Amino acid sequence: MKVINDPVFGFIRIPEGLLFDIVKHPYFYRLSRIKQLGLASVVYPGAQHTRFQHSIGAFHLMTLAINSLKSKGHFIFDSEEEAVRAAILLHDIGHGPFSHVLENTIISGVNHEEISLLIMQKMNEDFRGQLTLAIKIFKNEYPKQFLHQLLSSQLDVDRLDYLRRDSFFTGVTEGNIGSARIIDMLSVVDDHLVVEKKGIYSIENYLVNRRLMYWQVYLHKTAVAAEHVLINALRRAKHLASQRVELFASPALHYFLYHHVDRNHFFNQEEALQNYLALDDNDIWCALNVWQNHSDRILSTLSQDFIQRKIFKVEVSEEPFAEEYVEEKKEEIASALNLNSEEVEYLVAQKEVGKDMYNIHDDKIEILHKDGTTVDVAIDSDMLNIETLSKHVTKHYFCYHRL
Repeated sequence: MKVINDPVFGFIRIPEGLLFDIVKHPYFYRLSRIKQLGLASVVYPGAQHTRFQHSIGAFHLMTLAINSLKSKGHFIFDSEEEAVRAAILLHDIGHGPFSHVLENTIISGVNHEEISLLIMQKMNEDFRGQLTLAIKIFKNEYPKQFLHQLLSSQLDVDRLDYLRRDSFFTGVTEGNIGSARIIDMLSVVDDHLVVEKKGIYSIENYLVNRRLMYWQVYLHKTAVAAEHVLINALRRAKHLASQRVELFASPALHYFLYHHVDRNHFFNQEEALQNYLALDDNDIWCALNVWQNHSDRILSTLSQDFIQRKIFKVEVSEEPFAEEYVEEKKEEIASALNLNSEEVEYLVAQKEVGKDMYNIHDDKIEILHKDGTTVDVAIDSDMLNIETLSKHVTKHYFCYHRL
């Protein structure tokens, strides 16, 4: 038994064998070099925690959830318990540097969930098939569906950890949910996770705080603007690479800059995955630091802006920005910096984001009553009504270079 002292949950015990072998694996340890919150640290300097820490925390909560369900008479084989704990350790294994930035720039048509599965299958070869059951649960191909719900649902241990952890490290207290209380109230009815009636107030708190954390942390306008500086810098670097302009980059980053890596390439070229597994936040920081002095004015400007925290100015609206207004800003920037119409596109960005606190069309959070019946929390709650819970909020971000 190995013990990790976690600042959020205290001592976390990892048993010898498969689970500890996963934690020791180079692919998993790579997550210690990737920040959990990407660029949220430009707003919340304490947000320096990693995906490694999050995965260990989610593993801890999964252990508590399994123990809670077993204590209530829900039978779970030892092999199933080990598999679902392995799956939660590996649920983020496919994340690249700065969260989803690579998916929008130097890799196309592949998301981190698909990469996670590919890496799990690769690791399964190293572990001689010991991850086969974990992969089935991860893919929701195992008969006990509630095990997959613990991994991925509107009330999974992934969310329970990152809300608590991100709240802790950012100092945004709204995210400090009662994860222990929620886990204690979990049960299973007809192979689906449910929450006992006396835990409904914890669920209400969870849903409200989740919404607050999204708009206050994950989609904070300054973090969104910083992310677009990075995205545009990588887009420019990719463009220059396509023109055979030589750029400083680590071997792994160089591979993705100078190859067209789409879905077909990624899944059919072994070297693509190996280079992806060699990438972490440090590759990007180091490249941008050097690119500040590159002869290409767009790349150097964006790199300087990123390294020196000259974040894009950002405006947020509930309605799309008028095309005339956007073009006016582009012309203003182009004129001030003597840029052509193609170049100025790298100094602006638009993003539309829509979020809801509770999706009534997704898997529901069911509340279990004493008579054995279950009711959707959106209907059962006396504090929140279904319109509030399912309201879809859309915000439009317009980011542009500060003159």
